Amino acid sequence: MKELRDLYDKNSNKTDKTYYKGDKIPNGYYPMVVMVVIRNSNGEFLMQKRSKSKGGDWGVTGGHPKSGETPIEGIITEVKEELGLDFSNEEFILYDSGCDGKDCYKMYFVNKDIDINDITIQEEELSEVRWFSMDELKHMAKIGELNENQIACFNKVRNYLENK
Repeated sequence: MKELRDLYDKNSNKTDKTYYKGDKIPNGYYPMVVMVVIRNSNGEFLMQKRSKSKGGDWGVTGGHPKSGETPIEGIITEVKEELGLDFSNEEFILYDSGCDGKDCYKMYFVNKDIDINDITIQEEELSEVRWFSMDELKHMAKIGELNENQIACFNKVRNYLENK
């Protein structure tokens, strides 16, 4: 069964329009993408590696909220589906949002110490989950394992935390 999702306007306001995953999105409307950067008390960031069938690249936890879900509810659903963790009582800090002409997005940050052994990955989506230091992430960008947008995501979190 296809997943129903809500559509947003260029100002990230939810509209009364919806679409099914995979369908063409009408002009002037945008899907919502939500992501969460999880940082532990050692200053490391949790990254997940997509399964080969999903491209095999590294990224943060995220996805598209289902129709009727708020962005926060959507990210809680994504964390539960992809990592098997309950984040319903976590304090999500919104550190970036907008509409880039393709998607509307909300990027959240959470401080949380998680034992990798407590994670149950969704195997059709992910192949691996690891903690990375900022230096390791920068090295991954240098060798092409991460792109500039991904590094910018972590730099925005660092800047947010430093200016708090």
